[in-house]
Amino acid sequence: MSKAATIAAGVVAALTLLLLADWAVLSIRVPKDDKAVKALQEKTKQDASFAPELAALQKRVTDYRIARTLRDTWAGYGLLVASAVFLVLAKRNLPRHIPGAPQKATRGDSGGHLHRSRGPAIAAVEALDLAFVEEAVTRIGRGREMAIPLLQAIQSHYRYLPDEALRRLCELTEITPAQIAGTSSFYGQFRRSPVGEHIVKVCHGTACHVAGARQITDELRRYLEISEGQDTDALRQFTIEEVACLGCCSLAPVLMVDDHTAGRLTPNTAPGALKAFEKEPA
Repeated sequence: MSKAATIAAGVVAALTLLLLADWAVLSIRVPKDDKAVKALQEKTKQDASFAPELAALQKRVTDYRIARTLRDTWAGYGLLVASAVFLVLAKRNLPRHIPGAPQKATRGDSGGHLHRSRGPAIAAVEALDLAFVEEAVTRIGRGREMAIPLLQAIQSHYRYLPDEALRRLCELTEITPAQIAGTSSFYGQFRRSPVGEHIVKVCHGTACHVAGARQITDELRRYLEISEGQDTDALRQFTIEEVACLGCCSLAPVLMVDDHTAGRLTPNTAPGALKAFEKEPA
């Protein structure tokens, strides 16, 4: 994040805290002031000599509330401006490239190991066709309330949410980068990284866990050479997912490759469940 965006974020936080503090103070002071005024009004009804004191109290209360209202109004305007500046700067700072470019790799059958080519890794990512984003916006709408349907359409088309597509979405609609970040991270249905051609679901339910599901998963990740923190291999053929239960407890430990089930696995036999789905690189 740039220095300017950091400053804008700090201003937003400071003004937000100021408004919250004012609200907290007023929520305590207003009832007390009203109670004091009411009590003095009752005294004034019985003894007119309290009238000057009542007038002075009412003036102090009124002046205080006017001053607070003016300050909060200007703070509110400042918060809106700072928020707008932050969103503009944050949008400019979105990454321009998809992290984690794929590597050129080949898999061999020897011992279930994956062998990589000795040539340099492929760093470039194919240019993304953004025509679908424009078509989806035209079809679904440009309002902020259309964020979820638009993200669902983009993920359905690309199988994940590419950064380029999200930037284009922000350019074409009222949706902000902050809204996209919040929505895509809150709902588990959205992916921000590329997904493999085949989804491998490894059951980690009780029966499978006891039967060695963790070892199965670790062996598949080793076989596919999936790095720590990632779930998809470099060739984007397989994505590993750990699921709670596949309903095949009698076959534990079990996994599914797309709609195909393989059970009673061991770390040695688990990679074999992927063989039929593997493709040799061009």
